[in-house]
Amino acid sequence: MLIHAVAHPGGDDLQPTLIALHGYGAHAQDLLGLQPALAGGRLLMLCPQAPHSIEMGYPGYSWSVAPPGGGGNADGIAAAAEAVLTFIESATRRYPIDPTRIALLGFSQGGMVATRIALQAPERFAGLALLSTRTAERSVGTLTPATGAERLPVLVQHGERDQQIAVEEGRATLDRLRALGLDATYQEYPMGHEVSSRSAADLSTWLALVLRLDA
Repeated sequence: MLIHAVAHPGGDDLQPTLIALHGYGAHAQDLLGLQPALAGGRLLMLCPQAPHSIEMGYPGYSWSVAPPGGGGNADGIAAAAEAVLTFIESATRRYPIDPTRIALLGFSQGGMVATRIALQAPERFAGLALLSTRTAERSVGTLTPATGAERLPVLVQHGERDQQIAVEEGRATLDRLRALGLDATYQEYPMGHEVSSRSAADLSTWLALVLRLDA
């Protein structure tokens, strides 16, 4: 099972859950700080850590064996997607996850992995959030949505001033997903390669909707 970090909202019932995949050079704790700001802290949040250490002694990891910059390669991203799917299966047995209310989030390189996972197994997820990422074929390979992917809500967020993954990549991701028949929403912000308070607030609203927190 992948090393991972967990934030539990409390309670003994099955929990609406967010699986969050960090970006290149980060680690399992990187996105965990978002949990209190998302849906009022009502989500069980699991953050698996990528398996490949960037360099000896540096606490940063990559989802694929990739050159600096974290662009990744399609084969590596596909292998990471399989590893995360195995992690989710194990986590569902270990933690009080409501299997009907799981959202998948990926930031930067983690978004490449999340895209592969969600299109491969859309029936597992109530929503897919892609933050500051790219889905160009050179990075994620050929995308072939499985049956049911057209019903999966997708949120794409990107910063206008992103210097690591240009905003044009975010717009291209929207176009590519819509061309595949997915129901994708796009939000753009005056920020860099990050999650701002405004983008987090919009993400929170979207998660509450797709995970049916106010139903």
